Amino acid sequence: MSVRESEIVRMVRLGMPNRDIADTLVISVKTVEAHLTRIFRKTGVRSRTALAAAAAGAAVPG
Repeated sequence: MSVRESEIVRMVRLGMPNRDIADTLVISVKTVEAHLTRIFRKTGVRSRTALAAAAAGAAVPG
């Protein structure tokens, strides 16, 4: 996972919406969405909740 993707995962774990992530990283919401799509594909999860749980080390089905 890239450094940017790791930053986005950290922000998702904090409960930040896409707009806040975009504003913090000075990128567009569409770019955040594109990163999330790649992150979901790489991690095998299908939701932000599952991503946060997976990143925290919990066993959650995709």
